[in-house]
Amino acid sequence: METLLSSSPSVVVRSSLSPARTIASPSKLYSAVATFSSTPPVNGGFRRNHHSLPRPFTSSTAPKFSIRCGAGVKEIKESEFRSTVLESSRPVLVEFVATWCGPCRLISPAMESVAQEYGDRLEVVKIDHDANPQLIHEYKVYGLPTLILFKDGQEVAESRREGAITKAKLKEYVDSLLETISVA
Repeated sequence: METLLSSSPSVVVRSSLSPARTIASPSKLYSAVATFSSTPPVNGGFRRNHHSLPRPFTSSTAPKFSIRCGAGVKEIKESEFRSTVLESSRPVLVEFVATWCGPCRLISPAMESVAQEYGDRLEVVKIDHDANPQLIHEYKVYGLPTLILFKDGQEVAESRREGAITKAKLKEYVDSLLETISVA
């Protein structure tokens, strides 16, 4: 069985699939699965049950997100980076994040957990990607979230990790880093 998908004389698409809906008109019988026109027909034809597509976000309708830090994680800015990270006597795990980054929001609870669990051996800080472009450029942060461990003012070799991570894998990552720096 062949089905007519459009009633427009300029667009004729035929299919061997059964029609999803059959609409009867006094003059013709139409089998409609999809409407291929972006403008409504003059007589209202197929647009009776039409649902408009959602509008794209604008600056006034876009959801607003913020970088929130719990008790264990501290958000710092470029001006605080030297004193908080480079001059710290303890190892510092730096998480580069952005408010618009879904994976960053996804791992946030795991980072809070790590900050509380390892608080006696490690400090955890967040740096907002958009608000601190100099640090992003200096440390060549290309993906978000990015985790980098610093010890004695230097990035620990092979400590860089990009992308979302589960809580269990994050703990394994932190344990291996702490073991590496305690041996060195």
